[in-house]
Amino acid sequence: MDDLLVQLRAGLPDDALITDPDITASYANDMASFCEAGAPAVVALPRTVEQVQHIMRTATALRVPVVPQGARTGLSGGANATDGCIALSLSRMDRILEISAVDRIAVVEPGVINAVLSRAVAEQGLYYPPDPSSWEMCTIGGNIGTASGGLCCVKYGVTAEYVLGLDVVLADGRLLTTGRRTAKGVAGYDLTRLFVGSEGSLGIVVKAVLALRPAPTEQLALAAEFPSAAAACEAVCEIMARGHAPSLLELMDRTTLRAVNKMANMGLPESTEALLLAAFDTPEPAADLAAVGALCTAAGATEVVPAEDAAESELLLQARRMSLTALEAVKTATMIDDVCVPRSKLGAMIEGTAVIAEKYDLTIGVCAHAGDGNTHPVVCFDHADEDESRRARESFDEIMALGLELGGTITGEHGVGVLKKDWLARELGPVGLELQRSVKATFDPLGILNPGKMF
Repeated sequence: MDDLLVQLRAGLPDDALITDPDITASYANDMASFCEAGAPAVVALPRTVEQVQHIMRTATALRVPVVPQGARTGLSGGANATDGCIALSLSRMDRILEISAVDRIAVVEPGVINAVLSRAVAEQGLYYPPDPSSWEMCTIGGNIGTASGGLCCVKYGVTAEYVLGLDVVLADGRLLTTGRRTAKGVAGYDLTRLFVGSEGSLGIVVKAVLALRPAPTEQLALAAEFPSAAAACEAVCEIMARGHAPSLLELMDRTTLRAVNKMANMGLPESTEALLLAAFDTPEPAADLAAVGALCTAAGATEVVPAEDAAESELLLQARRMSLTALEAVKTATMIDDVCVPRSKLGAMIEGTAVIAEKYDLTIGVCAHAGDGNTHPVVCFDHADEDESRRARESFDEIMALGLELGGTITGEHGVGVLKKDWLARELGPVGLELQRSVKATFDPLGILNPGKMF
């Protein structure tokens, strides 16, 4: 420990290291449940690329594990510390280095908050689409590490589709530049994509070149109430099959709706079994909403309420934004799953989750990025109740098994981390797992980068 601190201090300012155990303990974990976390030996808060390189050279020389961290808003334990590690917080590397309207790119450091970047580019008539629900807190580096998504993915895609190039400090301290800042480029293997979603296990992202889009028109939304989740999912399938391109297509099941009603008195009818929210940012959103509303009615919607302006649209979308907070109020703890299935299997996924909730006698609310087939079953439980905690964990595993049975994946946007690493092996299969471990060994032969995560 003393040798580690002496060597780190040789290349870092005094305020870049925290050793007070009461403070370092606050850097031990992210927001996931049931994920073990160790005690960091030290928290490092660099401000420059050179400082990150010094940290990694020191870690390599002393064989000390390094856990990269952003805002620690993750939900899979991917930023959880291991005993004796350097918790490498990139929160102070928070500069927007460039915004180019001509090239439609932004160049940023990893600690930039998603919402800060979004507002900065909006001032120049541009748009950075990825918008995780934690966008007011989460960082671009964390978004890249977990390949995060958000409400707009149905039309605009996930983080991976907006990362053009990266500067990455490797485990031994070398600086690697990947990708490009041009509109096109296919030179060599796509190492940029390899780092997106790697959860800090291959290198430390210290700069990103991000693609931007022209700012869209203000979106208009509608809410459609359904007597069953199956009917709502049928509407989703029809909307996508007919070629519509909504900027948002979200679904909330009855458990989620009732939790939101209880918390916010939104007046949603108790008979509503599912609520579908659709929005368009097209040149004629009202016409698109009318067409989608007709499809919802044909699928069995009992009521369709289109907004007339942006303010009404925002009111309609409030229920979806309240979902997690409302479900968190049901019990003392939650586990948020992140299973993505083919759109055609969305109804089976939601119905199957309801069966699992009944089997384990638990409250499990489902909200979903329905246009992507990305479901977020939220298991509510009392963490002080050992039996209920056990049932919560078992139900979580059954939900992931159901997703795989339906041809889906164990994570659409939250990452693997600690929580799902056993399930990653099942999804990849032995050959896939062997090759991915080989990639890890190439970039991190000593295994010091975020050990114990993913594999």
